[in-house]
Amino acid sequence: MTTAAASSSTGNASVLRYLYFVRFGFAIVWAALMFAVGSGVGPVSVTLIVLYPLFDVAAAIVDARSSGASGSARLLYVNIAISSLAAIGLIVALTSGIPAVLRVWGVWAVVAGIVQLVVALTRRKLGGQWAMIASGGISVLAGTSFFVQAAADGQTLGRVAGYAVLGGIFFLVSALRLGRAAKGN
Repeated sequence: MTTAAASSSTGNASVLRYLYFVRFGFAIVWAALMFAVGSGVGPVSVTLIVLYPLFDVAAAIVDARSSGASGSARLLYVNIAISSLAAIGLIVALTSGIPAVLRVWGVWAVVAGIVQLVVALTRRKLGGQWAMIASGGISVLAGTSFFVQAAADGQTLGRVAGYAVLGGIFFLVSALRLGRAAKGN
């Protein structure tokens, strides 16, 4: 690897590390709030449900800008579109009740998980991506579960809080693993 390429890779790893720490913190705080208010559809739970994919849009924008013209940046723009559509879909689904929300959330989790998996595979050389690979795969499984179980009695919006916690933990693990790459080792 040339010095310029190594420097670019180190800079990208540093930005990703910081972004992953922020995503971890957001996911944990969001999940705690969702656990507290997520039993039904109310003003706070509605705001939180729509905020989550919008935060994903913002994080993907930061990530794409730091990735430059790489293949992962192009996929991140796909993720921006997917998460933007998910936010709109969730707003509409919230008018129909919790099962509709869980279905939209599930579809979003599946599609975004596939994109996350592919992005992480393209970034293997940065290090710390195995957690993102696992997270993408688990997102696909969890999304499928949300969709399938949406019709079951007693569903609450709080179900998605566990999904956020697990995703946050994967971001934390990746951030810690990227520490080595960010230092240029």
